[in-house]
Amino acid sequence: MSFKLYFILFLLFIAGFSLNAQNITVSGKVQDSLKTPLDYANILAVPERDSELRFAITKDNGGYQLKLEQNQTYKITVSYLGYLPQEIVITTTKENLTKNFTLQVNHNQLDEVTLNYTPPITVKKDTTIYRVDKFVTGEERKLKDVLKKLPGVEVDRAGNVTVQGKKVTKVLVEGKTFFTGNSKLAVNNIPADAVDEIEVLDNYNDVAMLKGLQDTEDLAMNIKLKEDKKNFAFGDVEVGAGIKDRYVIHPNLFYYSPKTNVNLIGDLNNTGSKSFTFRDYLEFEGGFGKLMSDSGGYFNLFNSDFAQYLTNQDFKSNTNQFGALNIRQAINEVTDISGYVISSKAKVETQNNITNQYNFGEPFTENRTTTNNANTFFTIGKVTIDYDPTFKEDFAYNSFVKVTNNTSNGLINTNSINQNNTINTLTDIVGLNLKQNVSYSRKLSKKHTGTLEATYNYKNDEPLVNWLTNQEILPGLIPLQTDAVFNILQTKTVKTHNASAIVKDYWVVNNFNHLYTSLGVNAAFNSFENQDVQQLSNGEINNFNSAGFGNALKYNFIDTFVGLEYKFQTGITTFKPALYYHFYNWQVNQQDSQISKTKALALPQLTIKTEFNSSQKLNFKYKLNARFPTVNRLANNFMLSSFNSVSRGNPDLDNTLYHSASLTYYKFSLFKNLNLNLSTSFNKKIKDYKSVTQLDGINQFNTQILFEQPEHSWNINGRIAKKINKIKYQFRGSYRYRDFFQIVNTETNKNISKNVSGTLSAETSFKKHPNIEIGYTKDFNNYRSSGSISKFENDAFFVNLEYDFLEDFIFKADYNLDNYQNKSLNIKNTFDTANASLFYQVEDSAWGFEINATNLFNTQFKQDNSFSDFLISDSKTFILPRIIMFKVAYKL
Repeated sequence: MSFKLYFILFLLFIAGFSLNAQNITVSGKVQDSLKTPLDYANILAVPERDSELRFAITKDNGGYQLKLEQNQTYKITVSYLGYLPQEIVITTTKENLTKNFTLQVNHNQLDEVTLNYTPPITVKKDTTIYRVDKFVTGEERKLKDVLKKLPGVEVDRAGNVTVQGKKVTKVLVEGKTFFTGNSKLAVNNIPADAVDEIEVLDNYNDVAMLKGLQDTEDLAMNIKLKEDKKNFAFGDVEVGAGIKDRYVIHPNLFYYSPKTNVNLIGDLNNTGSKSFTFRDYLEFEGGFGKLMSDSGGYFNLFNSDFAQYLTNQDFKSNTNQFGALNIRQAINEVTDISGYVISSKAKVETQNNITNQYNFGEPFTENRTTTNNANTFFTIGKVTIDYDPTFKEDFAYNSFVKVTNNTSNGLINTNSINQNNTINTLTDIVGLNLKQNVSYSRKLSKKHTGTLEATYNYKNDEPLVNWLTNQEILPGLIPLQTDAVFNILQTKTVKTHNASAIVKDYWVVNNFNHLYTSLGVNAAFNSFENQDVQQLSNGEINNFNSAGFGNALKYNFIDTFVGLEYKFQTGITTFKPALYYHFYNWQVNQQDSQISKTKALALPQLTIKTEFNSSQKLNFKYKLNARFPTVNRLANNFMLSSFNSVSRGNPDLDNTLYHSASLTYYKFSLFKNLNLNLSTSFNKKIKDYKSVTQLDGINQFNTQILFEQPEHSWNINGRIAKKINKIKYQFRGSYRYRDFFQIVNTETNKNISKNVSGTLSAETSFKKHPNIEIGYTKDFNNYRSSGSISKFENDAFFVNLEYDFLEDFIFKADYNLDNYQNKSLNIKNTFDTANASLFYQVEDSAWGFEINATNLFNTQFKQDNSFSDFLISDSKTFILPRIIMFKVAYKL
């Protein structure tokens, strides 16, 4: 029997014996003396012997359910604000019980009343408060471990938090933003024993007076510290070493006082762990939701040179040096100064083996191997001044800076019927980004509130790319001179000055009718220059400008707009139709052309929100979007895009136009342990930018046009989770459809891609027994292009185990099995990965010890597929080998 099979059987066996825990149900209703049901009343069951504390909260009709252990004696306390608490003692048997409670009004509630307990959960409209000590057992190490034990709270493996099915978008500590507000830095680093309470704040707004005026989907999580941690330094330091010179050093140091907060997080390792990813970077740019409202801005960010280094998570080797410092100082009662610096330096090695199937004309296959050694560096800093003299006035100033410098040395090996070649690539990317932002809000009168926001942003990117090969590339497209080695060099300089300002008035006509007016301007001044040359062995330069290469352009763009929004409520539904009228003016100046245009567009929006209750909501959004070309799409001379691609822009490009609509449904029931999320989105492009490709083998020449045939995309996502006793069952499913046109060699064809995916899982939540999560995922991908159909399937099985045993030991393990099939090329591959760790720490001891192993089976690569206009790619990505580490942790 193989080691892999032993490992899988061990994971299943060690958790299997604990699945038969026996519970009985105590149910009933809580009402007052007038027989009126009391919703959100707290029911607490305290066991007589050593067992779990159980609790429940009544639903709308006053009903409740308690899951209690058999043959156990409990003291049950029922409480409700403004009523006298009631206590009873019961002893459970094997039969379910019914217990109803009638609470009496506390006529002396203004006098001091002492209760013997604090409710584990308190619900107050948009705020839910968890008392942490009611749920933890003492072996938790980080905030992440605490959150996993709170009802309605979920934490994924990366550290992203959802509460009652809604993602946490901001994390606060003692009411102040923790670093950027990203949940990952908080949940993975704040020590568990420092946390007293966790407040979840729905519809959160940084400016209190704007709550209820600005529509926000933000969900904030505020960490309340224990009293002895509010003026105290705490944290921990982890140091580890492993075979083949592996190491990790990970300090987390925190100091909190009423006026001063200091947080320091460090991470030095060569184990592939990344403390800062592209998802984290999105939070600095406003978050994924905000960016997707401007999809053009999001995709420009995603495709930027800097972001490309953050998206990759799989490496052959990876050495990281990461540091983050956050400081907040209260100057006085109304003024705070805060700031952070985040810096990262990494050295990575990657390898991808790709099979490209070209589906145009006579289909053929290219095998491409890409290796890359990169050195990446960035520093991000921000300073914020908050001045809140009164509830009626709020002022904030932010200054942001980002510096990047990334270099790499890559090797591309391409093999096809048209070309066999090896190309060495050298890149050096330097970037600077400065941003200043001022926001001011003021309560002008009882009915009017005004806001002003102004931003200035400066960007300067200077990428340099060098291709070296001993064979000619792109024949007929670039004017190479014969040489022993072809040395091709490209330089770029992209500078942008962007300024924007918006003034908005919120007029509360009455409780059910609001009218909002906006006036704003966005101005961008861009310059773009690039040169493509060949550096000859004799030192001479072969400049490609004579063949139509080289660009130097200036692009100025001004958008002036006025907006009107009407928000009104009917019953449980809130409607907000809006209309924004934009007047655009832009100029494109290049060596041989000057273009000046103006355009006016009316862009409607509609938002409908139906709130059946605080835990059941239905939202609809519609928007007509316009997007204007980026500077590189307007460059009218040729430009190298890669070793096999030349592109040219089009200075006559106008704006795109597309409809976007989404519908989301959310339901959560703590009473039924049910969580349901459904969403669908639809996009219709009326006109969009399209590449017109001339394809010769793997070589491409691309030009830009504004394509005016409609294209569609449709996504459906669903998730349902139900907890029965100590097991949570969950199903996630999705369907994605997209149709789009490709224009290759003067032929226009419609492509259709479809994806169906489903994941079924079960997860236990015991306190004294092993906890296991088991799941299975099935993916179907179908891609139709030019009369051919390509099909892919993927089966994935996963097991995650966590076991706290012998009081001082914590064992964790996970296993993932992927079975990948490219049915069109008859490619099949199975790969699996496994990780395990054993942690030991005596209670009340500052020292902890861990043995950790990653990639136990020493799997070499992962496999997946992707689509583009005319090719389908099947990719193998090589990953880090097996790593075994011994770690020592010290808790301050």
